[in-house]
Amino acid sequence: MNSKIITKFTIATQQGMDALLYLTQTIAREIFLPLLPQEQVENYLSGNFNEKALMVEVNSMSNQWLVVYANDKPAGFARITSKGERPKVIAQKRVIRIADFGIIKEYTDPAIRQSLFDKCLSVCKPYEAIWINEYVENPFISLFESEGFTKQDGKSKLDKLPLQSVCLIKFLS
Repeated sequence: MNSKIITKFTIATQQGMDALLYLTQTIAREIFLPLLPQEQVENYLSGNFNEKALMVEVNSMSNQWLVVYANDKPAGFARITSKGERPKVIAQKRVIRIADFGIIKEYTDPAIRQSLFDKCLSVCKPYEAIWINEYVENPFISLFESEGFTKQDGKSKLDKLPLQSVCLIKFLS
């Protein structure tokens, strides 16, 4: 399937917010409903990805939001942020975090995933390292590792969800 793929920054316009609300809700349900009780997932969504909370996060100077479009339809998103508890190994470095990275399951074209990931890397270039904290079953962990991220020892917990996670770091300089 040949699709037109573009990844771009998203701001707090109606179109940008509509795309992010759709993507965050859809992707979180696809990921977490098989792993957690529905009520817990819905509480997580209503607390973190409602219109008001998302507007605050999109307008935060700590975050940059990216949306990948396939044939002008939102297919996935990423949030790059300076927020979060840094791993000790990079605590004294200039680092950035890919805090969210997701693509709706129906979009299986690897070029979609690669477009979003490449845009993330270009945004992160000025930093010394990038870190990711993701749930252990995340299917994108193999992508991150193939792109030079290494799993860190030790167990972590996901922000706001009771799932075991893994921390991955990529050193840039």
